[in-house]
Amino acid sequence: MCKVSKPLVVAVIFLTTATTMNQVRSAFNNLVSERYSRFTLQPDEEGGNHVEVKLSNDALDDTTEVTDQLGGSPTFRPHPQQQRRRAVCYLALGVLVLITGYIVGYVSHRKHQQEPPVVCSTAEPEKKEERKTIVEPQDLKVSLDWQDITRLLAEKLTAQDFVKTLSDFDLADRSAGSDGDMHLGNQIFNEFKRLEMDPWSDIHYVQLQTQDRERPNSVRLGSTVFEPQGYLAYSAKGNVQGKVVYGNYGRQEDLDTLLKKNVELRGSVMLLRAGQISFAQQVANAAEKGATAVLIYPDPEDYRYEDKTELYGHVHLGSGDPYTPGFPSFNHTQFPPTQSSGLPTIPAQTITAQMAKAILEKIGGPAPEASSGFKGDLPSVAYSLGGSVNVTVEVNNVLASREIHNVFGVIKGFTDPDRYVVLGAQRDAWGPGYARANVGTTILKELAKAVHEMVEQDRFTPRRSLVFASWSAGEYGSVGATEWLEGYMSSLGTRAFTYISLDGALLGRGSFEASASPLLHSLLESTMKQVKNPLGTGTVYNMVDQKDWLKPMSMEDPAYPFLAFSGIPSISFHFTSLKPYPYYGTKLDTLDHLNSQTNQRTGEMAVLAAQFAGQMALRLVHDRLLQLDVSRYSSTITKAVVQIFKRTSQLTRSGELKGVSPTWLNSARGSFMRAADDINIAIANTDLEDKEACRILNDRMMMVESHLLSPYVSPRETPFRHVLLGRGPHTLASVSQTPDMDQLRTQLALATWTLQGCANAMVGNIWDIDNDI
Repeated sequence: MCKVSKPLVVAVIFLTTATTMNQVRSAFNNLVSERYSRFTLQPDEEGGNHVEVKLSNDALDDTTEVTDQLGGSPTFRPHPQQQRRRAVCYLALGVLVLITGYIVGYVSHRKHQQEPPVVCSTAEPEKKEERKTIVEPQDLKVSLDWQDITRLLAEKLTAQDFVKTLSDFDLADRSAGSDGDMHLGNQIFNEFKRLEMDPWSDIHYVQLQTQDRERPNSVRLGSTVFEPQGYLAYSAKGNVQGKVVYGNYGRQEDLDTLLKKNVELRGSVMLLRAGQISFAQQVANAAEKGATAVLIYPDPEDYRYEDKTELYGHVHLGSGDPYTPGFPSFNHTQFPPTQSSGLPTIPAQTITAQMAKAILEKIGGPAPEASSGFKGDLPSVAYSLGGSVNVTVEVNNVLASREIHNVFGVIKGFTDPDRYVVLGAQRDAWGPGYARANVGTTILKELAKAVHEMVEQDRFTPRRSLVFASWSAGEYGSVGATEWLEGYMSSLGTRAFTYISLDGALLGRGSFEASASPLLHSLLESTMKQVKNPLGTGTVYNMVDQKDWLKPMSMEDPAYPFLAFSGIPSISFHFTSLKPYPYYGTKLDTLDHLNSQTNQRTGEMAVLAAQFAGQMALRLVHDRLLQLDVSRYSSTITKAVVQIFKRTSQLTRSGELKGVSPTWLNSARGSFMRAADDINIAIANTDLEDKEACRILNDRMMMVESHLLSPYVSPRETPFRHVLLGRGPHTLASVSQTPDMDQLRTQLALATWTLQGCANAMVGNIWDIDNDI
């Protein structure tokens, strides 16, 4: 039979004592004072409840009521006098219980020290063993320094894994919205799911322009009719005729050369060679000069491949679905019909080099200057400027609604999981898209796997999160990525602090180039000096010409919408050969052609590109302070302000501009530079162990890019709102060039306050803002 231990008896007595003491305490309070508080719920006029607090004491009359302004019933009544006698009895009983409890507890405690406890069991008592402290693995605090992190990353990224994944993702057809595109999306989703990365999909219904198979596009020269297989998405439809004019690359300086030669551009069909600027810019420039259509071909001087190779691309001067400008193309969104201002107004069509040669041989007209750079490398062609032979262009492209899926996975941070770096790659392409899409998608998958293993196996604890994104419809102008930005702009602007594009990361070997927000220039340089060149000695920094590796970010760069549209510091980088990779936008973008550019070492070079992207991303999520160098914007701003000073000074001296001074703009520049200096001083004096101080500083640095977006322009008319790196009349570059004095006056004022607002946001506390402007 089990015996009840003495401690149990004591516990029962203690509970009894506690209950009795509560009654004693209540009785004592009633003896001393009858003041109390009472909370009642009274319905308000709108049917809700409110709390009514009522206080009473001996000084109040028995009938005193404390109610709210809406009134109410009395809630206080004093206790009858006979309750005092009952309270005295409770007090005496409490004292007796205390004495009894003390005696029993004392005796039990003495006996407990002399007798071993009796347990309710028939088993033999266990032998007493020395107690050991077991430390579970998850309780171990492992601190990895930066050298450990880069070593682990390098160990986990292997050429063998990359070669296998490149093969797994290699498809002949991966066009946006196709079965191949969906299949790849599912593969990536399942991989993220296997890695426990909480994957999700972002679905959009977008308008993509395709060829009409029943009515092919055509170009007619006399009795000769060409039917090219390539095309330019988002071209205007139509059948137009005009004198064909050769305009080199279609840059402004090229068109000015034609005007100086008295070549009539209005009403012409302009023949341009691909390169230097985007298809969309070529068509926009030609339309501005009055051309009725544009033909674009690959000249052998720039593209060394068969003269029958077809070109594919788009001519939307913007990004995203041009039929939902400024807002996302979700299925449930109901907006009035509209379209982007960046859509062309004239037909545009690509042709092969063979077709272009046939036209140039009959074009006639004056010859270009030898120093003009107009002459290409087509055999037996004089590259005359034309203006005498008619060409007819017919474009019958049709719009098709397509469902596209963006796929995401996340590795969450341990300290600030609501702050994240986004790494992204498009998975669609016009053809095989080996360099265009396959390499970037492979890097995305292998990096996700490597970082996951570092977290799970090696106790890497990133402070911030890493989001891995696979985009669709990138070939149509970063449609998938831009729709995502439009859909979640309000939250991304305060949480996503860097975008790293993996598109075109590997185009060859032997050289390197990159484009980035100035905030990321220092991170770029330090990463170049740390990542070793696996195909030679030294680092990536030793591979390049230190003066020419950093390029301005162009509008067709997949990272550009993140930077100029959403205000997220962004970067794209490319390992290249000495000459540009020529197979973008063709169906020749294959493994064989990329291997020829990498000297059959595509796997090793892909690992190098992954290490480069991975080190930048891990640095951004590992360090206590973000690797965003706010001081690097100072030179960019100063150069822009100097150009405006020169322009306004010239206009003022000529009398064209009156009452306008760029002094306020210079003051805003000064405010920005002082705010940047203040952040750097704060960084130098901050205790990096203070998490709150670090977060405040990081928030101030994250303010910079997004506050350089002009709040005064429409995302429909001017989507790239960045005043320094955007495109449109609001930019400082445009202000320094516009011939419209009213526009100059207005845009100068708006740009000034945008810059001043950015400086104010960088300061942080409103009471610290410099108001000397």
